[in-house]
Amino acid sequence: MTMKKRILAALMALAMLGAFSGCSNTGNGGSASGGSDSDTIRIGGLAPLTGDAASYGVAVNNGIQMAVEDINANGGIDGKQIKYIYYDEKGDTTEATNAYNKLVQDDKVVAIIGDVTTKPTLAVAQTSQQDNIPIITATATAAEVTLTGPNIFRACFTDPFQGELMASYASEKLGATKVAVLSDMADDYSSGIAEAFVAKAKELGMEVVADEKYQDGDVDFKSQLTNIKGQNPDVLFLPVYYEDLRLISAQAKEVGVTAQLCGADGWDSVLTDNFDSSVLNGGVFCSQYSTESTDERVQNFISTYKEKYEMDPNMFAVLAYAATNMMAQAISDAGSTDSQAIIDAMAALEYDGLTGHMTFDADRNPQKSAVIVSIQDDTYKFVENYDPEA
Repeated sequence: MTMKKRILAALMALAMLGAFSGCSNTGNGGSASGGSDSDTIRIGGLAPLTGDAASYGVAVNNGIQMAVEDINANGGIDGKQIKYIYYDEKGDTTEATNAYNKLVQDDKVVAIIGDVTTKPTLAVAQTSQQDNIPIITATATAAEVTLTGPNIFRACFTDPFQGELMASYASEKLGATKVAVLSDMADDYSSGIAEAFVAKAKELGMEVVADEKYQDGDVDFKSQLTNIKGQNPDVLFLPVYYEDLRLISAQAKEVGVTAQLCGADGWDSVLTDNFDSSVLNGGVFCSQYSTESTDERVQNFISTYKEKYEMDPNMFAVLAYAATNMMAQAISDAGSTDSQAIIDAMAALEYDGLTGHMTFDADRNPQKSAVIVSIQDDTYKFVENYDPEA
């Protein structure tokens, strides 16, 4: 996902990194399991483990390591243990490209889980075309990521998918006839989802009474919110990350906005830290799993993650766990570590995991339903699984 520089995210990362210290890590890279080359399959990882995006990157890397440990404990891939080698790319495209080259040229990995945010993922995807290395990103949502080449897959929703889905949900489930949008015009994630939402809302016959924008780094949104209030929408769609969401939702309440607040997966983690979540009570967003799932695998993952890292897993950790298992299954299905064989197996993959049943479409994006989550009394509440095509 495209990220903006936020001090809060860096502070969160410091706490996460304390829990992360149990994994061996030398310099920028580390290995989560060993074994001789004849008995191992080398898989690489790229994530921002320090810097402004570290709160996401550490969660992703934690999820990957848990998946590797579970796979290895259950016999590995066709009897071979996974050797997971990862690098901190600091949220920087040049660092990500350099780390990718090291994984491929020096570490001789056969596949890569990563990157985490959109811009480094795009840089790595472009570089990877010369090597045809199979890559799956757990969390990069921009539509163009998988369009880079046939070796690139993703485990998460795309930005346009989320915008269209939430427009359908606003119309079908919330009964909205008038909607408003507030988005970050400088952020690809925010603007991409907003554009898709607006287009779908109009297609569905809803009136878009306000399509407000703000600049990256803004902290005062009262002008836009006052205009939105004057239009009296049924729904206010906020496709923003949780840092901005905290400010916007508080100011929306201050100016008297009464619309139903809705958002996308960037809302995940909004309830961490010191935040008066009452300003978001009743707000809904689309996610890719729920902590209230009755699936025993999900509950086992949550309890193991909490015990291991002393915190609740967020959506990014869950998606990373799923992405790693997808890649492992594809390598097993291929019966080979040949790049093209793995890519072909990934394209044909049918996977059942923590985020449900999943296949890939022609652009290597996941086909699966979304989880609608509501914020109630400082907790995330499962609402329903939602598929607008169903």
